[in-house]
Amino acid sequence: MTKRAGMTGGRTARATFAAIFMLCALSATTAGSATPKDPPAVRTPYVTQAPIVMLKDIGSGQILFSRGADKRFAPASMAKVMTAYVVLDLIKKGQLSRETLFTVDEATWKRWSTRPAGSSMFLRAGEKISVDDLLKGLITVSGNDAASVLAVGIDGSENSFVNRMNAVASKIGMASSNFGTPSGWPDGGVTKVSAGDLIVLADRLIRDHPDGYARYFSIPTLRHGLSPDGKPIVQSNRNPILGRFAGADGLKTGHTSEAGYCFLGSAKRDGRRLVMVVAGLPSDKARREEAERLMSWGFEQRAPMAAAQTNRGNPSKGRKSAATP
Repeated sequence: MTKRAGMTGGRTARATFAAIFMLCALSATTAGSATPKDPPAVRTPYVTQAPIVMLKDIGSGQILFSRGADKRFAPASMAKVMTAYVVLDLIKKGQLSRETLFTVDEATWKRWSTRPAGSSMFLRAGEKISVDDLLKGLITVSGNDAASVLAVGIDGSENSFVNRMNAVASKIGMASSNFGTPSGWPDGGVTKVSAGDLIVLADRLIRDHPDGYARYFSIPTLRHGLSPDGKPIVQSNRNPILGRFAGADGLKTGHTSEAGYCFLGSAKRDGRRLVMVVAGLPSDKARREEAERLMSWGFEQRAPMAAAQTNRGNPSKGRKSAATP
C-alpha cells in the first residue's frame, strides 16, 4: 500500500508540475500576442504661414486642420463653384438641359473682351453655345464670360441669377456667404465667403451632383475660340494639383489683388476624400506648394485628431499654426 501510494503521489506531482508549466507557457504566448505588432503612428503637426487654411475628411466629417475658417473674405473665381452648383441643380431638377443653347450678347462680349486680366473662354458676340460647353469653360479655364452667359441665359440678368445663388447658398447651409456676381469678379466687397462655407459647398456639390462633378471638374484642357491669327485657342485647367497630385480631381482656383491666391480643392485616395481651402497666399507657386503639402499631410493622418484652432479668427499676425493630436 505504501509503495503504491508513493507511486501515485509521484505521478500526481509530475502532472501538477506539467500543468503549471503549460499554464505559464500559455500565459506568455497570450501576452505576446496582445502586444501590437506596430507602434502607433506619430501624428506630425501641420505648420503653415497661410492666413486661411481648412482641411476636412468628407467621409468621417472630421476637420483635420482649421485656421481662419470663419473669417469672411473675397473668394475671387472660387465663386464660380457656386454658379456651377446652381446650374447643376437646375439640370438635376429638369428645369434646364445641358443641350440648351444660349446666345452671347454684345454687352457680355464687350464687357469681358476688354478685360485682358480676366479669365475667358473667348466667346464671340452672337455665338450660340450649349450649357454643357459653358460649364466646361466656367470650371476648366475659369471663364468670366461663361459665368455671365449662364447667368443671363438662365435668369435674364446677372442680378436675378445672383439672387438665386444666394437663396441656394442659404439653403445648403452657407451661413457666412454672400454673392454679388456669378464670376467672383471684384465688386466692392459684396461677395464674401468663409473657408468653412466653401467646404460645405464642395461637399454638397460632390454629393448632390457626382456625375456633374466627374464630368466638369477634372478636364485637363479646353479648346474653344480662335486667336487673332485664326488658330484654335487651347487652355489648361487652372487647378494647380490636377495631374500633379495623385487623386486630385477638381474644384477651383481664385485670384485677385484683394483675395490673393486661393484654392478650393479635392482629392480621393483609397476611397477617402479630402476637401481643402487655402486663401491669401502671395503667389501661384506658393498656392500650389501649400495645396500639395496640405493634401499630402492630410492623407497621412489616419488616427483621430483634433482640429487646430491656433490663431483662429486672427490670421493677420501670421503666426504658425499646427494641428494638435
